Amino acid sequence: MDPQLARIYSMIGRGIFAADVDGLTVFEVNDQTNDLESWNRDMREGWQGALFSPLFVFGGEPFLAHYYATVPGLADEQGRQPVVWVDAYESGYALPAASNVDRLFETYSRYLEELVAHEDFKTEGSAALTFPWRTPHLLARDEQLVRLIREGHFDKWLPGQEGKDWTARVLAAHQRLT
Repeated sequence: MDPQLARIYSMIGRGIFAADVDGLTVFEVNDQTNDLESWNRDMREGWQGALFSPLFVFGGEPFLAHYYATVPGLADEQGRQPVVWVDAYESGYALPAASNVDRLFETYSRYLEELVAHEDFKTEGSAALTFPWRTPHLLARDEQLVRLIREGHFDKWLPGQEGKDWTARVLAAHQRLT
């Protein structure tokens, strides 16, 4: 398990963050129930098994087939793993979301700040600004994630041309920051 994710689980057994805005759920792990292990096994054995086989799902969006997963095969020298946002509907795909678990929570908190300040938030809720699709400028702040995107490590999970266009927007936003 990713060491940052393990640290989170050592402090909390599960969590739901910003449920009233656009929630992020960290799936449950405790001594009696190991939903995380069974959840990953079920995802790998399900119809989207090819998508989930190289990933370790640890959370998601309540009531949706959108998940957060680490990518163990891309762990850095400290064992920290990048995080992808997975859409398990239809053909399934994944978008890079952060270079590691800590960066995910940092970027997600910035997203929530922008979301609640968005002019359409009161009428549209979380649809006013979707994560990560409409936040490439936030992901562009993550130098390590940008490097991984530039090197093509996430290309196999992108949703075709739309995914390539999105990663180009992340890279362009990073270029504007430097």
